[in-house]
Amino acid sequence: QVQLVESGGGLVQAGGSLRLSCAASGLTFRGYAMGWFRQAPGKDREFVAAISGGGITTDYADSVKGRFTISRDNAKNTVYLRMNSLKPEDMAVYYCAATSRTIYQAARGPYDHWGQGTQVTVSS
Repeated sequence: QVQLVESGGGLVQAGGSLRLSCAASGLTFRGYAMGWFRQAPGKDREFVAAISGGGITTDYADSVKGRFTISRDNAKNTVYLRMNSLKPEDMAVYYCAATSRTIYQAARGPYDHWGQGTQVTVSS
């Protein structure tokens, strides 16, 4: 059974940083492109970033380019999202997701497996 468990969320002031982690189990991790999505109250879930199985190719939403960095450690079955220069509009529940498709096929979806999410709160 595939499990994705996010951690690292919390409360941070605007301009601050956080690093989210997502630990995966039950899948051949390197064979999956991984993505981060977020959902703010009253809004649809939106794409944030994605990374290929080998960690070479990445994709970012325009709203986070230059501030967020996605990375992965295949030896630890973990994907990360480093978030710098956080803004109040970044406040949301952040979800990690896994897809067996390549990043070229499905960077922004669809994804096969989802985590439960971790809350990021940014105070102004």
